[in-house]
Amino acid sequence: MRRMLLTIGAAALLAGAAPAAAHGDAAHAGKDAAPVRKEQKPWGIAGDAKDAQRTVRIDMQDTMRFAPDVVRVKLGETVRFVHRNRGKTMHEFVLGTKQELDEHAALMLKFPDMEHDEPYMAHVPPGKTGEIVWQFNRAGTFEFACLIPGHYQAGMIGRVIVTAAK
Repeated sequence: MRRMLLTIGAAALLAGAAPAAAHGDAAHAGKDAAPVRKEQKPWGIAGDAKDAQRTVRIDMQDTMRFAPDVVRVKLGETVRFVHRNRGKTMHEFVLGTKQELDEHAALMLKFPDMEHDEPYMAHVPPGKTGEIVWQFNRAGTFEFACLIPGHYQAGMIGRVIVTAAK
């Protein structure tokens, strides 16, 4: 936890005056968005839109639910997730392991205005859409969640099941 806070603080210092998307502030992708930083994570790596093999649409709702809340993916598949916020409050889609999401959710409760923007996150204002492209190059069951304080705790969680191709 301490290491994560130090990393976040260092990243904020390195960013200087560059704008960052905060939880609850803005959607993160746009036509003028910076290139996606590709960093291998236990749940995969950022993908390129041109390589997306399919699009999965996920609705975010003020009932603190995603629809669908389970997505099945083949190992190696690159997926474009399109998130539509059908509610009246900000929501987000964050991919990760259960442990990563638990830790991040705890940090968000302590620091609700924490600013960060990663390729496995989409912050979506009410009535808007967001998008991420992700390559699932690791098999397993991973999660996605809304980590806005209170949303994760209310059960705004889904699963991605990545299976090896037969």
